Parts: sequence; C-alpha cells; structure tokens
Amino acid sequence: QVHLVESGGGLVQPGGSLRLSCSFSGSFFNNYVMAWYRQAPGKQRELVAMSSSGGYYANYADSVKGRFTIDRDNTKITVDLQMNSLKPEDTALYICSAGTSFRDYQPQYWGQGIQVTVSS
Repeated sequence: QVHLVESGGGLVQPGGSLRLSCSFSGSFFNNYVMAWYRQAPGKQRELVAMSSSGGYYANYADSVKGRFTIDRDNTKITVDLQMNSLKPEDTALYICSAGTSFRDYQPQYWGQGIQVTVSS
C-alpha cells in the first residue's frame, strides 16, 4: 500500500516562508498525480496544488497562486510545497495525497497531515 508522510510544518509569522515535503513509499510514483490539500477547523478540505505525474504541469488554488509552488522530484520520490508570503488564513492542516487524473483529480491515498500555523 502507498504510504505518504509529510514533514516541514510549524509556526511561522505572516509574510514568512515554509517548505513542506511529502515522501512517497510504494510503487509507481511516476504514474500518480500528486497533490496538497489543506483543511482548517470549520472549513471544507481545499485542494491547494497538484502536480502531473511527470512534474511538468501544476495547478493551484486561486488563494495561493503566485505564493505557493509545488515541486515534484521523481528521482527522490518526493513532492514539496514551497509556501511564501504566508498569511494567517493559510493556517491549516496540510495533507499530501496521491491520485489519478490531473484534469479531474481523484485522490486515492492520504498522508496524516501536518500543521501549518501563521501567526504573530
């Protein structure tokens, strides 16, 4: 079974940066679309960013476009989320996922999630 583990979360001040990493354990990493979701208390889970299986295409939520970058490395079998110019509203549990269809993303596996808190 595919196992996803996130790392790199924590507390950061508004305007700061943080880089999350997701490691993939299992088979056929190169065939999966990888994505980052986030979920804050009282809010629905939001698709933040996703990367095509080859890492050549990416899509972002409007709320993070221009600030976040998803970086996939098919040799290290990881997918990172670089978060810049962080805002308090970015505070959430960030969850890595692996799935299918870049155009209509269908998550199949989930990580445990990692907390990101943006606060003064």
